[in-house]
Amino acid sequence: MAIRAVLWDVDDTLFDYAGSDRTGLLAHLRAEGLPDDGEDHHARWMSIASVHWARVAAGESDWHAHCRDRVRDFLGRDLGDREADAWFTRYTGHYERSWTLFPDTLPVLDALADTHRHAVLSNSSVGHQERKLRALGVRDRFEVLLCARELGVYKPDARAFLAACEAMELDPHEVVYVGDEPDIDAAGAVAAGLTGVWLDRGGRGGRPELVRITGLGELPGLLAGHTRFGAPDTFG
Repeated sequence: MAIRAVLWDVDDTLFDYAGSDRTGLLAHLRAEGLPDDGEDHHARWMSIASVHWARVAAGESDWHAHCRDRVRDFLGRDLGDREADAWFTRYTGHYERSWTLFPDTLPVLDALADTHRHAVLSNSSVGHQERKLRALGVRDRFEVLLCARELGVYKPDARAFLAACEAMELDPHEVVYVGDEPDIDAAGAVAAGLTGVWLDRGGRGGRPELVRITGLGELPGLLAGHTRFGAPDTFG
């Protein structure tokens, strides 16, 4: 059966999260008076974030505690909750002013607008992604927006992918999931019975068992059956 819908990841797939976050963080650090000592502050910020986000996904922490712990670890200071919250709020202002889509996002959404239904499944919260997608001018492109915080399960848990399929009233084999993480996104989708596509923007390669693209401009051809990536033709 043909693929009828594209289920999208947001951050680092449609939205340039890493680029926006880097720009915003560096602007925030300059405003905070942090000296430019040559350290890759953004790489350290992201590494810390991944540790604390994994605790949220495992049910060991929550969003607010994760934000506070990121700030404390990054600064190396035992801040109180109010001080950590204030620092994170100031950072968030700079980050949100830096929000941008990838250049290939709107062209591919336009190219697929008349042929496929579109929805979002993110490991974030509905409130956050709703506001972000509206600010970026693309919220009306997606008929369904589901996020892990409200679902109570996080990708790659199959229940997250299946909840999105159920919301669209489609069978999993009628849906393709596109995301930037090979395990959380593509492999997780495949395990749930969807078709998974790994968006490998950085050209990391490997993972020959996954359908892989290096830019969203390749997706329409792939969905049309033009398999050019050494993977089986899983698109009916």
